[in-house]
Amino acid sequence: MGEGWWVVDWPAADNHFTAGVQRLTRIDTGDPRHFRLTDQHLFDYPWIYCTQTGFWDLSDLEIARLREFLLRGGYLVTDDFWGPDRTQWNVFSSTMGRVLPGQPIADIALSDPVMHVLYDIEEKDLTFIPGSRHLRRGYDGSVTVVQPAGTQPAWRAMEDGKGHMVVAANYNTDVGDAWEFADVPYYPEKMTALAYRYGINYVVYAMTH
Repeated sequence: MGEGWWVVDWPAADNHFTAGVQRLTRIDTGDPRHFRLTDQHLFDYPWIYCTQTGFWDLSDLEIARLREFLLRGGYLVTDDFWGPDRTQWNVFSSTMGRVLPGQPIADIALSDPVMHVLYDIEEKDLTFIPGSRHLRRGYDGSVTVVQPAGTQPAWRAMEDGKGHMVVAANYNTDVGDAWEFADVPYYPEKMTALAYRYGINYVVYAMTH
Protein backbone atom coordinates (compact mmCIF):
# COMPACT_ATOMS: atom_id res chain seq x y z
CA MET A 1 0.00 0.00 0.00
CA GLY A 2 1.10 3.59 -0.53
CA GLU A 3 -0.15 7.15 -0.83
CA GLY A 4 0.86 10.57 -2.08
CA TRP A 5 3.33 11.59 -4.78
CA TRP A 6 5.58 8.60 -4.14
CA VAL A 7 3.16 6.27 -5.91
CA VAL A 8 1.74 8.72 -8.45
CA ASP A 9 2.30 6.36 -11.42
CA TRP A 10 1.86 3.13 -9.50
CA PRO A 11 0.81 0.43 -10.29
CA ALA A 12 0.17 0.98 -14.01
CA ALA A 13 3.68 2.28 -14.84
CA ASP A 14 5.34 -0.57 -12.94
CA ASN A 15 3.17 -3.25 -14.54
CA HIS A 16 3.46 -1.91 -18.08
CA PHE A 17 7.22 -1.40 -17.89
CA THR A 18 7.80 -4.82 -16.35
CA ALA A 19 5.79 -6.44 -19.13
CA GLY A 20 7.81 -4.50 -21.71
CA VAL A 21 11.14 -5.59 -20.25
CA GLN A 22 10.05 -9.23 -20.32
CA ARG A 23 8.76 -8.92 -23.90
CA LEU A 24 11.73 -7.04 -25.34
CA THR A 25 14.62 -8.71 -23.45
CA ARG A 26 15.47 -12.07 -21.91
CA ILE A 27 15.32 -10.65 -18.39
CA ASP A 28 12.88 -12.37 -16.05
CA THR A 29 11.80 -9.40 -13.95
CA GLY A 30 9.27 -11.18 -11.76
CA ASP A 31 6.51 -8.99 -10.35
CA PRO A 32 7.23 -5.32 -9.59
CA ARG A 33 7.53 -4.45 -5.91
CA HIS A 34 6.90 -1.24 -3.98
CA PHE A 35 8.70 -0.75 -0.69
CA ARG A 36 10.66 1.65 1.52
CA LEU A 37 14.42 2.12 1.35
CA THR A 38 14.56 0.65 4.85
CA ASP A 39 12.83 -2.56 3.81
CA GLN A 40 14.99 -5.61 4.46
CA HIS A 41 14.24 -6.88 0.94
CA LEU A 42 15.82 -3.86 -0.79
CA PHE A 43 19.00 -5.80 -1.54
CA ASP A 44 17.03 -8.51 -3.36
CA TYR A 45 16.53 -6.06 -6.23
CA PRO A 46 19.35 -4.66 -8.41
CA TRP A 47 17.29 -1.80 -9.91
CA ILE A 48 14.94 0.65 -8.23
CA TYR A 49 12.83 3.53 -9.54
CA CYS A 50 11.77 6.62 -7.57
CA THR A 51 9.42 9.36 -8.69
CA GLN A 52 8.97 12.94 -7.44
CA THR A 53 12.44 13.01 -5.86
CA GLY A 54 12.34 16.80 -5.85
CA PHE A 55 10.20 16.49 -2.72
CA TRP A 56 11.93 13.76 -0.76
CA ASP A 57 13.33 14.24 2.73
CA LEU A 58 15.33 11.13 3.53
CA SER A 59 16.24 10.25 7.07
CA ASP A 60 19.82 9.43 8.03
CA LEU A 61 18.90 5.74 8.05
CA GLU A 62 17.41 5.98 4.54
CA ILE A 63 20.49 7.86 3.32
CA ALA A 64 22.79 5.16 4.71
CA ARG A 65 20.67 2.37 3.24
CA LEU A 66 20.55 3.95 -0.22
CA ARG A 67 24.32 4.51 -0.15
CA GLU A 68 24.90 0.88 0.77
CA PHE A 69 22.52 -0.26 -1.97
CA LEU A 70 24.37 1.76 -4.62
CA LEU A 71 27.86 0.82 -3.48
CA ARG A 72 26.91 -2.85 -3.46
CA GLY A 73 25.99 -2.63 -7.16
CA GLY A 74 22.42 -1.35 -7.09
CA TYR A 75 21.07 1.12 -9.64
CA LEU A 76 18.63 3.98 -9.01
CA VAL A 77 16.49 5.77 -11.60
CA THR A 78 14.75 9.00 -10.53
CA ASP A 79 12.06 10.67 -12.58
CA ASP A 80 9.27 13.25 -12.79
CA PHE A 81 10.76 16.18 -10.89
CA TRP A 82 10.66 19.65 -12.31
CA GLY A 83 11.17 23.36 -12.18
CA PRO A 84 12.67 26.35 -13.98
CA ASP A 85 13.61 27.74 -10.55
CA ARG A 86 15.58 24.55 -9.74
CA THR A 87 13.93 24.19 -6.32
CA GLN A 88 13.17 20.50 -6.83
CA TRP A 89 16.57 19.95 -8.43
CA ASN A 90 18.27 21.48 -5.42
CA VAL A 91 16.38 19.15 -3.07
CA PHE A 92 17.39 16.15 -5.17
CA SER A 93 21.02 17.16 -5.61
CA SER A 94 21.54 18.03 -1.93
CA THR A 95 20.04 14.69 -0.94
CA MET A 96 22.28 12.79 -3.34
CA GLY A 97 25.22 14.77 -1.96
CA ARG A 98 24.48 13.10 1.36
CA VAL A 99 24.14 9.69 -0.29
CA LEU A 100 27.32 9.85 -2.39
CA PRO A 101 29.45 12.69 -1.00
CA GLY A 102 31.83 14.25 -3.49
CA GLN A 103 30.28 12.58 -6.53
CA PRO A 104 29.06 15.05 -9.19
CA ILE A 105 25.80 14.83 -11.10
CA ALA A 106 26.65 15.25 -14.78
CA ASP A 107 24.81 15.17 -18.09
CA ILE A 108 24.92 11.74 -19.72
CA ALA A 109 27.04 11.95 -22.85
CA LEU A 110 25.56 10.54 -26.04
CA SER A 111 28.68 8.38 -26.31
CA ASP A 112 28.10 6.82 -22.87
CA PRO A 113 27.53 3.03 -22.96
CA VAL A 114 24.15 3.42 -21.22
CA MET A 115 22.91 5.19 -24.34
CA HIS A 116 23.78 2.24 -26.58
CA VAL A 117 23.79 -0.88 -24.42
CA LEU A 118 20.69 -2.17 -26.23
CA TYR A 119 18.89 0.69 -27.97
CA ASP A 120 20.75 3.59 -29.54
CA ILE A 121 19.72 6.90 -27.97
CA GLU A 122 20.49 9.76 -30.35
CA GLU A 123 20.56 13.53 -29.99
CA LYS A 124 16.97 13.83 -31.20
CA ASP A 125 15.93 11.58 -28.31
CA LEU A 126 17.15 14.05 -25.65
CA THR A 127 13.66 15.45 -25.69
CA PHE A 128 10.75 16.23 -23.41
CA ILE A 129 8.64 13.17 -22.58
CA PRO A 130 5.27 14.53 -21.45
CA GLY A 131 3.14 13.53 -18.52
CA SER A 132 -0.55 13.08 -19.19
CA ARG A 133 -1.11 16.55 -17.68
CA HIS A 134 0.96 18.05 -20.49
CA LEU A 135 -1.38 16.83 -23.21
CA ARG A 136 -4.19 18.93 -24.66
CA ARG A 137 -6.82 17.05 -26.64
CA GLY A 138 -8.74 18.87 -29.35
CA TYR A 139 -12.36 18.29 -30.38
CA ASP A 140 -11.10 16.77 -33.62
CA GLY A 141 -9.15 14.10 -31.70
CA SER A 142 -5.78 15.80 -32.11
CA VAL A 143 -3.30 15.82 -29.24
CA THR A 144 -0.91 18.71 -28.55
CA VAL A 145 2.04 18.44 -26.19
CA VAL A 146 2.52 21.50 -23.95
CA GLN A 147 5.94 21.65 -22.32
CA PRO A 148 6.01 23.54 -18.99
CA ALA A 149 7.39 27.06 -19.46
CA GLY A 150 11.05 27.50 -18.66
CA THR A 151 11.86 23.81 -18.38
CA GLN A 152 14.52 21.96 -20.34
CA PRO A 153 14.71 18.15 -20.19
CA ALA A 154 17.97 16.81 -18.80
CA TRP A 155 19.35 13.27 -18.63
CA ARG A 156 21.94 13.11 -15.88
CA ALA A 157 23.83 10.52 -13.85
CA MET A 158 26.08 9.82 -10.88
CA GLU A 159 28.91 7.34 -10.52
CA ASP A 160 30.05 5.34 -7.50
CA GLY A 161 33.64 6.62 -7.46
CA LYS A 162 34.91 3.65 -9.46
CA GLY A 163 33.60 4.73 -12.83
CA HIS A 164 30.29 2.84 -12.61
CA MET A 165 27.07 4.74 -13.25
CA VAL A 166 24.73 3.97 -10.36
CA VAL A 167 22.12 6.76 -10.59
CA ALA A 168 20.18 8.03 -13.61
CA ALA A 169 18.19 11.24 -13.13
CA ASN A 170 15.44 12.12 -15.60
CA TYR A 171 14.81 15.84 -14.95
CA ASN A 172 12.03 17.99 -16.45
CA THR A 173 10.56 14.95 -18.17
CA ASP A 174 8.11 12.18 -17.25
CA VAL A 175 9.20 8.70 -18.30
CA GLY A 176 6.86 7.13 -15.74
CA ASP A 177 3.73 8.62 -17.33
CA ALA A 178 4.82 7.33 -20.73
CA TRP A 179 4.91 3.83 -19.21
CA GLU A 180 1.70 4.35 -17.24
CA PHE A 181 -0.30 5.47 -20.29
CA ALA A 182 1.25 2.99 -22.71
CA ASP A 183 -2.15 1.52 -23.59
CA VAL A 184 -4.11 4.80 -23.62
CA PRO A 185 -5.01 5.81 -27.21
CA TYR A 186 -4.46 9.55 -26.77
CA TYR A 187 -0.95 9.26 -25.33
CA PRO A 188 1.70 9.69 -28.11
CA GLU A 189 3.04 6.27 -29.07
CA LYS A 190 6.46 7.59 -30.03
CA MET A 191 6.92 9.01 -26.54
CA THR A 192 6.04 5.68 -24.91
CA ALA A 193 8.45 3.90 -27.27
CA LEU A 194 11.23 6.34 -26.34
CA ALA A 195 10.52 5.93 -22.62
CA TYR A 196 10.78 2.16 -22.98
CA ARG A 197 14.13 2.50 -24.75
CA TYR A 198 15.50 4.67 -21.96
CA GLY A 199 14.16 2.42 -19.22
CA ILE A 200 15.35 -0.82 -20.76
CA ASN A 201 18.79 0.63 -21.44
CA TYR A 202 19.02 1.57 -17.76
CA VAL A 203 18.03 -1.97 -16.73
CA VAL A 204 20.38 -3.75 -19.11
CA TYR A 205 23.24 -1.43 -18.15
CA ALA A 206 22.63 -2.11 -14.46
CA MET A 207 22.63 -5.86 -15.07
CA THR A 208 25.79 -5.87 -17.19
CA HIS A 209 27.99 -3.16 -15.63
